[in-house]
Formats: sequence, structure tokens, C-alpha cells
Amino acid sequence: MSDYLNCSSKSRNCLDELEVIALHALDRLRLLGVEHAEASVSEGERLEVSVRQGEVELVKEAKSRGLTVRVVVSERVATSGTTDLSPEGIERFLRSVVEMAELSEADPLAMPPSRRELVTPGRLKDRELFDPRVGRIKASQAIKRAVAAERAAFRKDKRITSSEGASFVRGNSHSVLATSGGFVGRTLGSNLHLVVQVIADDEDGKKRNGVYWTAGRFVDELETPAAVGREAALRAVRSLGPTKMETGRYPIVFDKDASSGILGLLSSCVLGGSVYREQSYLAKRLGTQIASAKVTVVDDPTLVRGPGSRLFDGEGRAVRKNIVVKNGELRSFLLDTYSARKLRAKPTGSAGGGGGIPYSTTSNFVMKAGRVAPESLLKNIKRGLFVNSMMGFGFDSVTGDFSRGASGFMIEDGELTVPVSEVTISRNLDGLLHGIDLVANDLELRSSTAAPSFRVDEMTVSGS
Repeated sequence: MSDYLNCSSKSRNCLDELEVIALHALDRLRLLGVEHAEASVSEGERLEVSVRQGEVELVKEAKSRGLTVRVVVSERVATSGTTDLSPEGIERFLRSVVEMAELSEADPLAMPPSRRELVTPGRLKDRELFDPRVGRIKASQAIKRAVAAERAAFRKDKRITSSEGASFVRGNSHSVLATSGGFVGRTLGSNLHLVVQVIADDEDGKKRNGVYWTAGRFVDELETPAAVGREAALRAVRSLGPTKMETGRYPIVFDKDASSGILGLLSSCVLGGSVYREQSYLAKRLGTQIASAKVTVVDDPTLVRGPGSRLFDGEGRAVRKNIVVKNGELRSFLLDTYSARKLRAKPTGSAGGGGGIPYSTTSNFVMKAGRVAPESLLKNIKRGLFVNSMMGFGFDSVTGDFSRGASGFMIEDGELTVPVSEVTISRNLDGLLHGIDLVANDLELRSSTAAPSFRVDEMTVSGS
């Protein structure tokens, strides 16, 4: 049973209305001589509040509604979008998109999937992606949560002297994708998050930040404001009095937040668009060992309540769990129809951009957890670096070269000791992944790209 069958009458009526608009657009395009079209109609609402030092800085509530279409005329493709959903506005918009297609270059690879490749809507399964309670959170309640989180941070430790603020965001979305191939898919989703960033003053006058956040699709998935504030404060005071490390090669332990950042680099290299354009160092590595045997990575859009879960992909194909890396071996790229045709491969149900230009994308891109506790990663390390934060964008997907600023803690004789900041860690991503020799059991799916903590045998640390 798909999610929309379990939703409120208000949401169901909204989806019904969006579907009418989508099907009307397809009917009009058919009369305009369009051979194939995809129409996506969506409606969303978002509330964002932020406070700083107990004072409200921002209250922003917005609603949006729009239509995007992709049309194919004699293998010529055009896409566009509009927020004018009046009958006259839609008519003008559709005619202009058809004119755009007639002026474009033909591209036979841009043709849509065949009807038999599309999923039957009746076979869509519930993913629990929508919580109606999210939309009922009022601005006053959101402000109360943000204020409570920031206050908890100040109360946790007297060394917290200032705040960059606390913010609470919640959003709901309803959408319908319809295609000339006969597919009509309805989705709805919710999300919310709370983040706090506070500051502790160091003896040298520098400011040390502590940031923590919680997120989910359902209200009951969020940590309490007090817990979020306290953790932000702890992270700030733990970073006081940092030192630099001497330049050298050291074993590195990435905590689960930093390791998710490393996994995000890998995700950018397995997407079909990067692969067929040869903008990925993995483009010709399918079926080879690209990481240590400790590493297994899946892309799974079927997870219940997953932050990146979906019922179908952006072209109306069925979604599935894709094993991207198994025991270090690269098993699959993530492909939409276009990139699959470019690579002479089969699509993996990984298309995004419904109603617009399709592209390959991740869903819940997850590195499998190991079996050891996080503290076990520190054992037998005489001297090394524990990384809990990285800065900058130093990654070349074509070569795999990686270099980023980092901060965390010194590891000495298997224990975390003094804070470390203003160092740079570097190693080619290929070597880094092969160097993973231990993986912890602390996987937490707070974001759509997630990994447990892991240890790398060595990296270059550039410090003092």
C-alpha cells in the first residue's frame, strides 16, 4: 500500500488536485503534437525559525506550487517550469515548451523508458515518509524548541559565552508525476530538523564552535531540544585549548559525521552522469577492488522512514536496493535511463528530476556498519588523529585526490587526549578506502548519506 492511501483527507484532496493538473497538461501536450511528455506538479510548505541569544531573529513561512514538464518532439527535448497554474497560464506555458523543443537538437538517447519499464502504481509499498503532525507545528512551538535548545547549551557549561543561534525547520511536500507512458505516481513527505551552534572562548581569544543537530521525517524521531543543546555545548568546550600535530603520516579515525563526508565523495563518483562523462576516477573500475574488504556500500531507497527513501524514481521506474560496493569490490554504478544508454548498461531505478531533466542520484547511500564499538578503533594506535570535523572542498573526482582541513583530537596510546585544529589531512581517495582496516557499529541514518565511524591505516597530516 502506498503512503498516500494512509494520509489525511486534506492531503488526499491535495494530491487529487495535483493529479488533475498533471493529467490536464499531458492532454493538452498531446493535442499540441507532443509524442511523449512528463508532468510533475508539486505543492510544499515550509516553516523556518531561528533564535540567537534568546531573541527571535527569523520567522519565515512559505508555500509553493508549481508545474514542470519535459516534452519530446521528434527526438528533440525541452524542459521548463511555471508557478502560474491558471488555465490560461498553463496553456501559454505548454505552447512555449513545445516551441523550445522544436528549436533544440535531436538526441535519440533522451527518449523516455518504454511503458513496460514503468512501475505499476498499485504495487508501490508504504515507506512511512509522511507525518501529518509535522505540518501542525506552529511558529510559536518551533520558537519554543529553538529557545529551549540554546538555553540548554548555556546552562550546560559556563564556558559557553555566545551563540551563533538555534534554528528549527519543518516542511511538508505533496507531488504527482504523470507520463505519457501511462504512469501516475503520487508522493508526500515530511521532514524537520533542529540545529544549535554555540561558542566557547579560548585562552588565546579565539572562538571555538560546537554544533549539533537532530533530524527526521516524524516528530517522534527528533532528540529533545535539551539533548541537542547540551551536546552542542560539549562539542564546543571539548575543542578548547587545541594544539597542532607535527607533519607526518598517522593512522586516522573518522567519527561517524566525518566518515559520512568521506562516503559522500564516493557517491559523487558512482553516479552515471559522472561516469559516462569520465569525470570519475572509478569510470573504468567496475568489477574491481576499490576499497578494503571491510567496506560494503548500498543505495537503498526502500528504507522505511529513510531520509532519502522514495516510492519510484524520477522516470517512473521501480526503485530497488542497489549494492554499490561489496566487500571492497565495485559492483554497480547508479544509473538513470540516459546514463545507462550512454554506458550500454541497464538503469538502476536511480533517476531524479521527475518532470525535468532526468539525472542519476543517490537515495539512502549507506556504508554498512561493522561489529566493533567505536572506542575499539583507537586501540593499538600509538599516535594518531581522531577527526570529527572537516572543512573545505579539496577533492578531485577525476583523479581521486583528496585534501581537506580537519579538527578533532590527538590519539595517544589508544586514548583521546588534547584537541587538534588547523591541520590538513590528505590521501588519494582510492588509497584511503583501501586503507580502512576497522569499521565501528555506530551507524546512524540522520542524513541520506551515512556511514559508521572507521579507521584508516594512515594519511598525511600537515600541521606545524
